[in-house]
Amino acid sequence: MKLYIVGFGSGSREGMTIAAQEAISRSDVIVGYTTYTELIRPYFPEKPFLSTGMRQERERVELALSEARHKTVSLICSGDSQLYGMAGLALTLAEACPEIDIEIVPGVTAAMSGGAVLGSPLTHDFAVISLSDLLTPMETIQKRLRCAAQGDFVIVLYNPSSRKRAGHLAMACDILLEIRSPETVCGFVRNIGRDGQAHRILTLAELRDTPADMFTTVFIGNSETRIIGGKMVTPRGYRNV
Repeated sequence: MKLYIVGFGSGSREGMTIAAQEAISRSDVIVGYTTYTELIRPYFPEKPFLSTGMRQERERVELALSEARHKTVSLICSGDSQLYGMAGLALTLAEACPEIDIEIVPGVTAAMSGGAVLGSPLTHDFAVISLSDLLTPMETIQKRLRCAAQGDFVIVLYNPSSRKRAGHLAMACDILLEIRSPETVCGFVRNIGRDGQAHRILTLAELRDTPADMFTTVFIGNSETRIIGGKMVTPRGYRNV
């Protein structure tokens, strides 16, 4: 049968692509992380939902594959289905299920939807780095932070902090402050596209001591990022403008 791996964006109906809505509508059952199934359940009240908890990604994919042997299934991910999503794991585990047709449905990731809230910080080259060390060694994360800073990329930080990782954002800022000016323009958006959405533009020095959580996406500008009309903007490099 059919398995869609669907990125549904921020969680609002407006932020979901038409392709994502159509894939879910065509599905007999929706599988996902509990928080995500509860976010989109109101938009598809007629659909049955199956969910698993945090850190049960493998079990979630195996459940979706089991259901897809005789049904059309959507395995949902917030944001995009590839970026920190389930597409890679699903394709890996699906090697044992060649009879299942798998289709990856992209979604609008927080870097794009959050960047639009702040202005246009991602007009030029940028790097996306997760500060969660559940799946990636902290030494690797720190190396990527330094390399991105040295390359003068705009940097988008996912999973900047949690109760168990309360100091990760401050740690990341300390690394960046070794290379970048304390006055570097930064911003963050919390609850993108959801109730309680909030954002702020601030300096890298101010960001270091700013509280954040797993629902916050952080943007660190490059050497050319500036505030224009109250918005965070990274010029693309139009030298004649």
